[in-house]
Amino acid sequence: MTRIVTRASAPADTEALVRHGLHPVLARLYASRGVCQPDEIETGLARLMPPAAMKGVDEAAVLLADALAANRRMLVVADYDCDGATACAVAVRGLRMLGAQIDYLVPNRFEYGYGLTPEIVALATQRREGTPGTFGTQRPELLITVDNGIASVEGVAAANALGIDVLVTDHHLPGDTLPAARAIVNPNQPGCTFESKCIAGVGVMFYVLLALRAELRRRGVFTEARPEPRLDGLLDLVALGTIADVVKLDANNRVLVAQGLQRIRNGRMQPGIAALFRAAGREARTASGFDLGFALGPRLNAAGRLSDMSLGIECLTTDDVGRAWALAQQLDAMNRERREIEAGMQQQALADLADVDPEGTATLTLFNPAWHQGVIGIVAGRLKEKFHRPSFTFALADDGGACVKGSGRSIPGFHLRDAVDLISKREPGLIHKFGGHAMAAGLTIATADVPRFAAAFERVGREWLSAEALARTVETDGDLEDAYFTPDFVEMLDAAVWGQGFPAPMFAGEFEVASQALVKDKHLKLQLLRGRQRFNAIWFNHTESLPQHTTLAYRLVRDTWNGVSRVQLVVEHAAD
Repeated sequence: MTRIVTRASAPADTEALVRHGLHPVLARLYASRGVCQPDEIETGLARLMPPAAMKGVDEAAVLLADALAANRRMLVVADYDCDGATACAVAVRGLRMLGAQIDYLVPNRFEYGYGLTPEIVALATQRREGTPGTFGTQRPELLITVDNGIASVEGVAAANALGIDVLVTDHHLPGDTLPAARAIVNPNQPGCTFESKCIAGVGVMFYVLLALRAELRRRGVFTEARPEPRLDGLLDLVALGTIADVVKLDANNRVLVAQGLQRIRNGRMQPGIAALFRAAGREARTASGFDLGFALGPRLNAAGRLSDMSLGIECLTTDDVGRAWALAQQLDAMNRERREIEAGMQQQALADLADVDPEGTATLTLFNPAWHQGVIGIVAGRLKEKFHRPSFTFALADDGGACVKGSGRSIPGFHLRDAVDLISKREPGLIHKFGGHAMAAGLTIATADVPRFAAAFERVGREWLSAEALARTVETDGDLEDAYFTPDFVEMLDAAVWGQGFPAPMFAGEFEVASQALVKDKHLKLQLLRGRQRFNAIWFNHTESLPQHTTLAYRLVRDTWNGVSRVQLVVEHAAD
């Protein structure tokens, strides 16, 4: 059951924003998202929260400054998703600007799993001639984790035992024990007063660079012959990682994303970012958060899901335009392969659910030994969207079939990591390891224990989720006046920053369906009527027919054909 409702907004806040010069519709959109003061819409760099409040950032700056002064060999240990790849690129590019001798290592998710493990530490110290790297067979003296490390207690201990220092930069929730690193920078660690708790891993690394530059400035490192580097040149990477990791776009994250998008639109971006726009068939000069989240992000993530994220990181770190384009094409091909694998898995998942009535369950758990573990998270997300239930999908781990890896996605009001944590306490020995946050989580269990996990997950779901929570409610921005169905209005909306926690505008209205037909047997193409106006619309991945009179929730996009721009409605939901 889908219920379409309108977000509430305070008229007084809307009026205040209009008086500040904001378009009336934009003012209403901002007010309904909690913006009540005109200065909250400002996205200049001066609006960034200062680094000083981030616990551990000063210690990290001193550690890095000392390492630079001693010309110590640094190695970035990255994660294999888009946030990890961009965070790695920011670390490598930023520290090279400051004179570092630095290289990176990203674990192959299928061979080593997640984070700084003792196995990764061993790998970092066993580099051989011919291995890509800047310091050959010499082992690193300082490891820097990006978008991981807060749970790497054993990995940090292994590095310490070898006399290798570790700097942890992360944004994930910590466990009961923190690793014994030389410095930890994570806004979610105990005692950190930095207000933007939802900053992405790439944002954390950017803040570390800001603090390091300030420390080097205090030490008098910069001179006329060696001027301070412009770190804002890295903000295209920060914007991409922030949007792709689907973190909440609070005021601070909106500044980071807005500044990055501005650089991209002005053509001042890394060669790899430009190449990814080209490979995706998107226009960088009109870049939006939607492009970053749904065009560039998946192409980078495809490398980590199917192969090795080193391809993606090289794309983001190379200054060779030709090399960047070649890598972007490889990533694009991987993304197409990922889509094909995902489509087959999703079809199988839906077939497995054919005899299950989701209305009678609070959660969904599926396992198929033929599934690809790099794509199960996407399939879990698709199931969550279709059935509005917290969902876990499992695939075999690379251990001969004894264990499975699971990836979960959740709905509003159900904190997935907390649910898994509760299951681990209720069912000792069931979950080997887990991690995540409110809307997504991952875990490893024995293959034979999938039914046991499914039952425990369903028990928590029934305890925590009410019938109201399990009924899909779609929040929209209400009706939109006919005068605003114009390309210029869509361009104004696209110029703003939208994302998780600050959702892109979605309107709702009643329409007459003049015609409907399937495109490629999977999308519903529509001609809609309202009054004297006719609208082109499409409902992706839906084949069911609509009644003649219907209420739709939709986004507006610009559709350019033969140089002529028109407005198209992208249907997101139809009221039941």
